[in-house]
Amino acid sequence: MNANLQNKGITLILGTAIISGFAVFINKIGVKDFNPYLFTFLRSVLVSALLVGLILGLKEFKTLKKLTKKDWLLLAVIGLVGGSIPFLLFFKGLSLTTAANGAFIHKTMFIYVGILAFVFLKEKIPTRFLIAGVLLLAGNLYFLKFLPYGVKEGDIFVLAATVFWAVENVISKYALRTLSPTIVAFGRMGIGALFILLFLIFTGNVQTFSRLTLVNLQWILVSSVILFGYVITWYTGLKYIHVSTATIILLLGSPITSVLTFIFQGQPFTQTQAVGSFLLVIGAALAIGFGTITQLVKNLLKLTYGIRT
Repeated sequence: MNANLQNKGITLILGTAIISGFAVFINKIGVKDFNPYLFTFLRSVLVSALLVGLILGLKEFKTLKKLTKKDWLLLAVIGLVGGSIPFLLFFKGLSLTTAANGAFIHKTMFIYVGILAFVFLKEKIPTRFLIAGVLLLAGNLYFLKFLPYGVKEGDIFVLAATVFWAVENVISKYALRTLSPTIVAFGRMGIGALFILLFLIFTGNVQTFSRLTLVNLQWILVSSVILFGYVITWYTGLKYIHVSTATIILLLGSPITSVLTFIFQGQPFTQTQAVGSFLLVIGAALAIGFGTITQLVKNLLKLTYGIRT
């Protein structure tokens, strides 16, 4: 694959990481005092509707009709393993733990993805990305020492969700060899929503629809728009780079959540946190690549000031 497509993929996944960093923090607020399962279902439905609109806009509806039974089975697995079970686990866990803990555990996904991608997709992770992953995790651990930490009940749910998503991402990378990112995203969210609905019906949680408030609906709308941006940038970027590389870049979302949590808690900036920040900056630079950073700065200068570089 040529360098331009790889850079495109890296840029898109960087966008996903930024969205992810804000999403975990915002969803932690939105899911408070709200049935996490219903929250998950309604988000999935809204995102699915947006994806259908995008499919129609991109004129990919005919492609859906041409999908084989094998394609639909693959999408169903993606919907089950990626769009239903882990969402239920994650938001249940997020309602029981801190946003920073949830974000950090979620970002350990690169470890499980790296192992699975090596075994099933024959991917090899460049040394630069491995070092970046270790630095980002270490930096975030230092940062989290100044936030509520320790193993909580919700952390177990988030960890289980992360493992499921690791499996789903490897399957999705395989599916992207023949299917478009939009259709894979629709499989995850649309079919996933059907599985979640079945869960709501069999567990009696469907009755909580009657307890929805205007505030709940507002948070669902905000969260859905964020998730739509996440899945579009993620699956489009994933088509052009290794899934193991993509999940390492996704680590950049964790410090964003930590910083937001730190700011709103108003805790003092200490020496240990300074060490963590340094590790995060170095890890981010390695993950993105100094060449990519230089090019991004040049493009930003062109857009902002019209400077020729």
